Amino acid sequence: MSTPPAGSTKKRLFSRNDYLAPLPIPTGRKPSDVLNVIWRKNDVFLDVGSYSIGSAVMVLWPGVMLFLSLAYGLRNISPELSTFTLIGGGVITGIPAIFIIQGLFREVPLPVRFNRQRREVCVPRDDGEYWIVPWETVTAAATQHSSVSQAGRATMGLLIIGFENPDPQAREDNKHFSLGFNCGGGTTAMALWECVRSYMEIGPQAVPESRVGIAPYEETQIGSIITDLRKGNLLGVFWGVFCITILGTYLAEKLQNLKLSYPPDLPYPDIIEWSKPLPPEQWAKRSPELEAAIAEREAELAAQAERELA
Repeated sequence: MSTPPAGSTKKRLFSRNDYLAPLPIPTGRKPSDVLNVIWRKNDVFLDVGSYSIGSAVMVLWPGVMLFLSLAYGLRNISPELSTFTLIGGGVITGIPAIFIIQGLFREVPLPVRFNRQRREVCVPRDDGEYWIVPWETVTAAATQHSSVSQAGRATMGLLIIGFENPDPQAREDNKHFSLGFNCGGGTTAMALWECVRSYMEIGPQAVPESRVGIAPYEETQIGSIITDLRKGNLLGVFWGVFCITILGTYLAEKLQNLKLSYPPDLPYPDIIEWSKPLPPEQWAKRSPELEAAIAEREAELAAQAERELA
């Protein structure tokens, strides 16, 4: 499948696509795991997952609080309107809530594993199948779309990471696979992509640690509020209470812990062996094409930084 070269951008009136790979050259952004997609990280591989029930809760929760607040505020002014608001809000938020509840009873999808020593990617598929894809063939794009209504301009975006089945005899419906991350597109998507790219091209020290699983108490929602209260940081306390009550971060945290306390591992015996460390002399190297592309891109970023400082 033909893709535009990395570093190129296509702009339209209400959309923008930034192509990030192949080849995986620097974006100029600092790696930032804004969606907690890093499930496991060590010197050999990085596991990236797209399951985030906590994010779904945080999207739904403000709507629930809004309808409840409206219904409560209208109870004396207009009981009929209050009842209508409560029922309407229940219908609007109830349908996505059902999907969230269903998600709690499903198995967490297996992560995609990026092996930096072999410069390959293991992509789990259905029925116990998996692909081993060369790292430099992975595609990535940040896509952003805007819409304009009476409420103003709304912008949505994704980071899309794509993989091609290396089997030339694969069925048409089994040739392509992609991961989509609802991170808003643009620079946020680039920062998320940099978590993967920097791990593969620089090393594990260049990307954040995994935040998936049960955090230490002082880093939990309640623990952070108690810590701020002991320090006399009232602004931090108010912000923590706001996040818990209005954004639903406490419920999101607990459901995320329920499903990802122990992120799923890849169960394939061949991949367990494939994931073991190699002697440094056996590590795969960058292709000459990628080496040249990275050098050119780094020179462009350096020149850009000089212009900004001038």
